[in-house]
Amino acid sequence: MPIDPYILLLLGTVGLAALLPARGTAADVASGASTAAIAFLFFLYGARLSTREAVAGLRHWRLHLTVLACTFVVFPVLGLAARGLAPVLLTQPLYQGLLFLTLVPSTVQSSIAFTSMARGNVPAAICAGSFSSIVGILVTPLLAAAFLGAGAGGFSADSLLDIVLQLLVPFAAGQLLRRWIGGFLTRHKKVLGLVDRGSILLVVYTAFSVGMVQGIWHQVSAVRLGALLVVEAVLLAAMLALTWYGGKALGFGRRDRVALQFAGSKKSLASGLPMASVLFGAHASLAVLPLMLFHQMQLMVCAVIAKRRARDEMDENGDEVTRPEPTEEPRTTVATGTAAG
Repeated sequence: MPIDPYILLLLGTVGLAALLPARGTAADVASGASTAAIAFLFFLYGARLSTREAVAGLRHWRLHLTVLACTFVVFPVLGLAARGLAPVLLTQPLYQGLLFLTLVPSTVQSSIAFTSMARGNVPAAICAGSFSSIVGILVTPLLAAAFLGAGAGGFSADSLLDIVLQLLVPFAAGQLLRRWIGGFLTRHKKVLGLVDRGSILLVVYTAFSVGMVQGIWHQVSAVRLGALLVVEAVLLAAMLALTWYGGKALGFGRRDRVALQFAGSKKSLASGLPMASVLFGAHASLAVLPLMLFHQMQLMVCAVIAKRRARDEMDENGDEVTRPEPTEEPRTTVATGTAAG
């Protein structure tokens, strides 16, 4: 069961914020740097997205609409259905974080990696993840306003302006400048990947520092965290089953069902963390905790499923046939995703 090294960095950042939270002037500097980092992240998202590939992927519109429906309709419905768990199993802030994770876009990198590993439709996974990220920039804040209301820091004109300035404007600028800087970004992909991850770590540190200063972590107990993990496990299992068997009911072939399962059942940590920082403000630390836990859980579970799917074969009638397990399976190493996943 793979452990994403980046999750360890995130947990280390949370630990640093717990031991040495930013206060006073340092908190103001960290907040400003976090705001700039969020804008830069979405600028890079826009600059990396190939408009030509996205337009070409529209030919498979039925699959993409299904992924979007899973991400922004089915997931939120399940999140709303869990409302009765608060305050019996989950505190109200933890439930709000759980509901928020159901509203964020799907992943891109990890969906592609798992779809490729499982011998699915990789181009469809690329387009589905990209479309989800684009739609999520607008839809996630709107859904948060509708379902979370004041729990998301209120959705005022100032909140809308923050979203436009920190998310939409940088993304649009990246798209406009892509023709001139796209080659540079491709040549320096690894370095920019480190910038991505470093920016998200800064966002996490700032959010959890505010939480420590305000003492909100006294609201969370080990029992509550255990209950949250169980609820998230049920949520992930439900979405994995719905996307796989629902895809079959909708008439998708095996390769498309693989792409649907991995793109439609996952949530993006890279998109969710900056959005939570903008939407929740000082309450972002508890809001992003369920998303961080769900991210690691989905990587571990989907890695196992992808390896199983890779051993699946289709008979001439389209029915699934699974080969027996070999006596000794060769060891393989597969990337399970990055921060943007």
